[in-house]
Amino acid sequence: MLLPLPLAGAYDYRVPEGLAVPPPGSFVEVPLGGREVAGVVWDGEADPTLPASRLKPLLRVFDCPAMTAPLRRLVDWIASYTLSPPGAVLRMTMSAPSALEPAAPTAGWRRADPPPPAARISPARARVLALVADGAPHAGGLLAEAAGVGPGVVRGMASAGLLEPALLPPDARFARPDPAHQGSVLTEGQADAARALRAAVAEHGFSVTLLAGVTGSGKTEVYLEAVAEALRAGRQALVLLPEIALSTQWLDRFSARFGCAPALWHSELTPRTRRDTWRAVAEGAAPVVVGARSALFLPFPDLGTIIVDEEHETSFKQEEGVVYSARDMAVVRARLTRAAAVLVSATPSLETLTNAEAGRYRLLHLPLRHGAAGLPQVSAIDLRTCPPERGRFLSPALVEAVNATIARGEQAMLFLNRRGYAPLTLCRACGHRMRCPNCTAWLVEHRLQRRLQCHHCGHAEPIPPACPACGAEGTLAAVGPGVERVQEEAAEVFPDARRIVMASDTIAGPAAASEAARRIVDREVDLIIGTQIVAKGWNFPDLTLVGVVDADLGLAGGDLRAAERTVQLLHQVSGRAGRADAPGHVLLQTWNPEHPVMQALIGGDLDAFMRAEADQRRPGHWPPFGRLAALIVSSEDEAAADRAARDLGRAAPQGDGFEVLGPAPAPLALLRGRHRRRLLLKARRDIAVQPILHEWLARVPVSNQVRVQVDVDPVGFL
Repeated sequence: MLLPLPLAGAYDYRVPEGLAVPPPGSFVEVPLGGREVAGVVWDGEADPTLPASRLKPLLRVFDCPAMTAPLRRLVDWIASYTLSPPGAVLRMTMSAPSALEPAAPTAGWRRADPPPPAARISPARARVLALVADGAPHAGGLLAEAAGVGPGVVRGMASAGLLEPALLPPDARFARPDPAHQGSVLTEGQADAARALRAAVAEHGFSVTLLAGVTGSGKTEVYLEAVAEALRAGRQALVLLPEIALSTQWLDRFSARFGCAPALWHSELTPRTRRDTWRAVAEGAAPVVVGARSALFLPFPDLGTIIVDEEHETSFKQEEGVVYSARDMAVVRARLTRAAAVLVSATPSLETLTNAEAGRYRLLHLPLRHGAAGLPQVSAIDLRTCPPERGRFLSPALVEAVNATIARGEQAMLFLNRRGYAPLTLCRACGHRMRCPNCTAWLVEHRLQRRLQCHHCGHAEPIPPACPACGAEGTLAAVGPGVERVQEEAAEVFPDARRIVMASDTIAGPAAASEAARRIVDREVDLIIGTQIVAKGWNFPDLTLVGVVDADLGLAGGDLRAAERTVQLLHQVSGRAGRADAPGHVLLQTWNPEHPVMQALIGGDLDAFMRAEADQRRPGHWPPFGRLAALIVSSEDEAAADRAARDLGRAAPQGDGFEVLGPAPAPLALLRGRHRRRLLLKARRDIAVQPILHEWLARVPVSNQVRVQVDVDPVGFL
C-alpha cells in the first residue's frame, strides 16, 4: 500500500476475511498510527518475512475508479528521477481527497411538463426552452451560458413554472466539447501543421512534436486540432498553460472552436470544484482539461494528447517539495500512456530545440503571422546617447513614440518586468538599505499599498516615517523603477491617455484579467503598463507600439540561462505589437544595444542567437549538452548549514566525466529564514546522475536541523 506521505516506500496491510483482494490501483483506507489515511494498492509483492499478526487490516475500498497502471508508473518514474519519496509524488495525484467518495447528486433544471399556458416567453426564455426541449436535466450555469443569458433568466423561468428542478446525471457536470464545431479557417501552412498533429494523435502511440512559430502565427488554433482528434477517438486531452488564471482570451478561443469551455484545474478553484473536476477526470466525464502544471497528475484514464503551451516557461518547474519540470514529465507521461505530446512556443528552449535537431522530436514551424499582420519592427534606444530626463525612466524617443501612437488612435504598451514602485529603498542620510529579515533580498516598495514587501517570502511591513538605522525623518528614498513608478511617470507625461496597469498585484485572477482584456479590446484604454503577465497569450488588435523600459534587466548575474530567458521574454512581449492590419513597432531601452540579445531581437534572427548559445555551452558540457543536479543545503542554524555543506563537499564523488562544484553560499543565502548553501554536480550527457547522487547522499549523515533538497535539471540558481 502506497500512502501519500513522504515515506520511503509502500507498507503491507492485511485484507480482512470477506473482502476481496483489491487490485493494484484501488484507492483504499488504512490505519496508520492513530489515524486513518487513504492510499493506493501498489504494484509489487508483499514482504514474506512479516508475520500476519503484525499486519494491520485494510479498512475499506473506495467506490472510485482505480489509478491506472500508466499513472502508477509515472509516480515511480518521477520518484526515481527526482530522488523523491514515492509517497510525496503520489500525494500530487491525490490532490482532491474528498473526490474518492461518490459525489452527492447535483440539482439542475429541466422543462416543466406541461408548461404554464400564461407564462411570458421572451426571446431569452425561448433560447433556454429550445435547449431543454429534450426533456433532460441541465446544469443551470451551463444552460445559461449556452443560451447566452444570465443566471437570473433561468431562475425567473423556474419561478414562472417553465422549468422544474431535476437531479443531474453524474457526467453532466462538464459540457462535452464538439470536435465538429466550426472553428477558425486555417491558412495553408496552419492546415499542414494541423494535419500532422491529427495524424500523430490518430496513431495512438507515443510521439513528441515541437510546434514552433512566430508570435501571432495561430499556433493555438493548430494544436486545438490535436485536441479535436483525441475527442474524435474518444480519448481525453490535457493542455498545460503557464498562466492558467490569466488565460481569458485562450478560453474564448477554445469555446469558439468547440462550442463550450473545457474543465479547468488551477490553485484558485473552490474545494467543491476541485472535487468535481478530479472525479470527472477519473470517470472520463471531463474530456478536455486545461490547467497549470499540477494538472499533469490528474487521473486521466485514457489521454490522447498532452499540449504544453509556452513550453520554454520556467513556471513549469516546481521548485518546492517534489522538484520537477512539468514540461519534461509531460513527455514522460505521454510515453507511458502512448499519447502524442505537443510542445508549443514562439521561442523554444534550447533543450527542446536540441531534441528536435537530433530527431528525437518532430518539428513543425509556422513562419508567418495569421492574416495580413506582419512581424513588428524592433529598434533599440541607446540610453547612453538618449537618456531619460533626470529622475525619469522614459527616454524622450520613447515618449515621442507613445504620443504619436496614441494620436493615431492606436494603443501602446510600456513593459517593465518588475512589480511594485521601486526595487530598493535606502536612507539618504546614512545609506541604510531596507532589507528582508528572512531573505537575502531588498524590500520592494509598493507605494499604492504603503508597504515594503519581500517578493520571495511575502514578508511585508509599513513604510517607516524615519530611517530605522539612524532615525532621520524624510530621508528614505526609492531607488530604481517598478511598474507603479512607470505608471506614475506616465500619468505626468501622458496626462490625457487612459491607462491600465497589468501586474500580478493588480490582476488578481481570471475575473480581473477578463475585465482588463475587455477594456483594452473595447478601446477603453490607450496605454497598457505591465509586467511579464502581458508578455504572452494576449491578442490586442489595436496595440501597435511596445516600449521596453529596461531591456537589460534580465541580463545581470551569472545565471546560465540569463541571455536565453531575456531574449525569450522580450521576443514574447514584442509579439504583442502589430497583430492586426496596422504595423507594429518595438522600442528597447538599453544601455548596451551591441549585446547579442539586443542584436538578435533587432535583426529578428533568434535562430542564430540560439545557435550561438549552443556553441557556448557545448564545449563545457553545460545543458542541454550535459547534466546538472543541485544539492541545496538549508537550515535555520547557519553553522549547521555550513557543517552539512562542508561534509557533503568533502565526500563529493569523483570520477571520469563528472565533477562537483561547491559548496558555496546560494545567491539567496538566506531564504524564508533558512541559511542556504549549494553544491552542483555537473556531468556529461551520457552519465546518469541519480546513482551518483544516491551513493553520495548515503555516505553523509545529516542532522535533523538540516534539509538537503535535490534538484535534478535545475533551471534556476537562486
